[in-house]
Amino acid sequence: MSDLADRFTVIIDACCLAGGLRRNMLLSLAEEGFYRVQWSARIMEETARAIGRISGGKADQQKQIDAMNQAFPEAMVEGFEDLERAFIADGLRDADDAHVLAAAARSNASIIVTDNLKDFPAKILDSHGLEAKSADDFIADCIDLDNAQAMAALNRMRLRLRHPEYTWDAICQKAEAQGLGQTASLMRSFADLFR
Repeated sequence: MSDLADRFTVIIDACCLAGGLRRNMLLSLAEEGFYRVQWSARIMEETARAIGRISGGKADQQKQIDAMNQAFPEAMVEGFEDLERAFIADGLRDADDAHVLAAAARSNASIIVTDNLKDFPAKILDSHGLEAKSADDFIADCIDLDNAQAMAALNRMRLRLRHPEYTWDAICQKAEAQGLGQTASLMRSFADLFR
């Protein structure tokens, strides 16, 4: 997989890094070499705020951000600020999303993983060689690339979860409950391997 990761770069939006299960699945696949993950300091700031909202202030957001940056030290994209105005000029609906597109363009990413697809219109993305995919579509695509390797990575992720621990069926149910229906369906088709 490492040759694939060398040419396949992905920006992950804060909305997909904030929730623990999505983040763990996406980063487990990146760690396995399915793709090269990228983000910016602003994406990490948004992620920290979202983790705080999701947890009601109970999570140590900075600890989680530090862990992500430590696990993927090459993920940080810098020097993209000059590109933000171009995306706003292109007619991007929400100027607050311009930094995500600019970071993607600077890092030569081909995909932005986001669950806010409406904020990233294909007309603007196409002209910059970018595509937006939901976390569910993206994870399912990774699984389709190499079923065995993806399932092994997701199982290792499941085994790392301790509070609470999850059976394979329980992690599938949790994924489905969180809107990762395709992913859950694909995972269930491999349930016999992980019981």
